[in-house]
Amino acid sequence: MSTFLRYFHTLRYLRPQQLVARVWFRLHRPQPDTRAAPAARAVSRAYLAPVEAMPTLVAADVFRFLNVERRCSLAADWQPGGADKLWIYNLHYFDDLNAHAAANRRHWHHQLLERWVAENPPGQGEGWEPYPLSRRIVNWVKWGLRGNAFPAACRTSLAVQARWLLGRLEYHLLGNHLLANASALVHAGLYFAGPEAERWYGRGMHILGRELPAQVLPDGGHFERSTMYHASTLEHLLDLVNLLRTYGQEAPAEWFPVIARMRRWLKTMTHPDGEIALFNDAAFQVAPTSAQLEAYAERLGLEPVAAPQEPVAALAPSGYVRALAGPAYLVCDCAPVGPDHQPGHAHADTLSFELSLFGRRVFVNSGTSRYGIDSERQRQRGTAAHNTVVVDGSDSSEVWAGFRVARRARARLQTARATSQGALIEGCHDGYRRLPGRNVHSRRWRLDERSLYLEDRLSGQFHSAEARFHLHPEVGARISGAREVMLTCADGSGAQMVFEDAASVEVIPSTWHPGFGVEVANRCVVARFAGNTLRTRVGWAKES
Repeated sequence: MSTFLRYFHTLRYLRPQQLVARVWFRLHRPQPDTRAAPAARAVSRAYLAPVEAMPTLVAADVFRFLNVERRCSLAADWQPGGADKLWIYNLHYFDDLNAHAAANRRHWHHQLLERWVAENPPGQGEGWEPYPLSRRIVNWVKWGLRGNAFPAACRTSLAVQARWLLGRLEYHLLGNHLLANASALVHAGLYFAGPEAERWYGRGMHILGRELPAQVLPDGGHFERSTMYHASTLEHLLDLVNLLRTYGQEAPAEWFPVIARMRRWLKTMTHPDGEIALFNDAAFQVAPTSAQLEAYAERLGLEPVAAPQEPVAALAPSGYVRALAGPAYLVCDCAPVGPDHQPGHAHADTLSFELSLFGRRVFVNSGTSRYGIDSERQRQRGTAAHNTVVVDGSDSSEVWAGFRVARRARARLQTARATSQGALIEGCHDGYRRLPGRNVHSRRWRLDERSLYLEDRLSGQFHSAEARFHLHPEVGARISGAREVMLTCADGSGAQMVFEDAASVEVIPSTWHPGFGVEVANRCVVARFAGNTLRTRVGWAKES
């Protein structure tokens, strides 16, 4: 496809508001407002402990983000050459202020706060871009509310940062970025008193009031369909409830049903090992786990939310289905790649799935280890990195340039119901209709206590098609027959894959990326279509 057509099929989905805001964002050059900070607002009650992440400050000036360690001892080190943009963003978030055992690093924190203000002039560098700026404002306010005193220069800087953010809101991106901007304005607006702070607070609450109904679907899922960003958004809301109560206010009543639905959604999309299913941009140890968020909700006195136990939990507005049968936990993806106007965190993973057996992951999507625009980022977003069908070597949705999607698959969840034996799920997508064969991919999952049966059908003509099944690194695989593969798990349990109508089957090396900066060797079973239908049966013993 030509560059012109790729841009056309990418840009045509944007909202007019985004196009106008993008031009304004590029052309507008605000001047930092360095006036003194307003007076601090008096609190009404103690601030409750938020979620505490793993520490990232490993020495007074040494940080570890995305499994990469770097020193930040000089002013130039805030913009380190050769570092990924996401690593630099993390450096400016100041997450460690509220991480586990942060009190033990308080002296380091004071030094870093003062250094950041002295070495990052207002409006200059990546630390002043809206998203890291938003994350930092929230972290600074949370740190201050936990009994820490700001150095005078940092207190002034906090107000300067809020003023700058007010003029750099990410209306050109919308999505989770705009929610993060709004959360930061509310935090700064309540931390300070006076008319200026009220404007920050009012703008933040207005954005939240408009965006939450649009961004949180009726089933509780965040509309970007990333389990990781869903958890991050839920943490934002719980932080805001905590903040408002600290200042003697209650969150809007309509937030609480939203929060409850989001908590249930996350529980549904969490494997038995306690970590999220890896659909779209998702990785471990970036956002809090469901268990951490539930503990936070309990501290806030929110009503418990039970984990869904029904055999089939259909998150129809999101497009995901979770099924349980005996030792099996199955999650199926019949979801759109995301909202049309913001699919930046999408992967071409339509009709993929993940499966755990006896509490351990067996089939896994390949995960996310990096952002950026390099070939590895492109590969991880591609269809071949997921447990679904690749036609003529193409991606089901045209992911490109790190965070772009041109023509995208339209998925449809057709069936999701319990059966006498377990569950039946059916879905289809038209992502391959752009190919000469005008192909549509349909997939059926049938789950019971002893097996998972898949039936993949392709309409139209094609040169080649293959189904891919990525295995957790602890799962071994060997060819045991012309169309059979034996799987062996670390706990000694096993499973057998049998392919009907396959032209060939092989096991190839691959990699799994459960965290940023993480690459773990694993195996991928590849079954090639002999005709338009491929049937796969995965069977296991009833007890491990």
